[in-house]
Amino acid sequence: MQPHDIKAWKASLRKELLAKRQSVSATDRRVWNAAITQHLLDGFPQLTDKTIGIYWPYQGEFDPRHALRHLRARGARSALPEVVQKAAPLQFRHWQPGVAMIQGVYDIPVPAATDIVVPQALIMPPVGFDAAGYRLGYGGGFYDRTLASLTPRPLTIGVAYELSRLPTIHPQDFDLPMDYVVTERGIFPTKA
Repeated sequence: MQPHDIKAWKASLRKELLAKRQSVSATDRRVWNAAITQHLLDGFPQLTDKTIGIYWPYQGEFDPRHALRHLRARGARSALPEVVQKAAPLQFRHWQPGVAMIQGVYDIPVPAATDIVVPQALIMPPVGFDAAGYRLGYGGGFYDRTLASLTPRPLTIGVAYELSRLPTIHPQDFDLPMDYVVTERGIFPTKA
């Protein structure tokens, strides 16, 4: 596929996957979220002493806040991303329940005036993903730019439902793979 074909294909696929994800029943979503949360807690004990970048759930994504509640009780710290400007890396602000929030880009809540931190691990929300760990996101490139800007690179864990699994996302030079993908079916190290 040529780059312009890939861009159109990704836009169409993104729309299709978002519709599928948003059509998941409340019952299935609860069951799948509980399974993913348990996989994160059981499979990544190294997260308990890390600063973990998560995200505020949007458009039917897995909700990572439940896993973070348990990880914070074991010593982890959590942070939420903030879009600083278009075509720039994300910055992460310390977050815990009760922190004052403001509406950020896309009306996604962002901590108001908390410390900026550098995450040692990122729990990331792909719209779609493949076995090599490449992520189809929302199209802004924020996570790829963020990963490219961080040294050392944080541990990257994609969390998604199996319905988001793809044979390939046709990665481009700027796409960076995740280290693991966690779904309701288990933990999958990537093949990148």
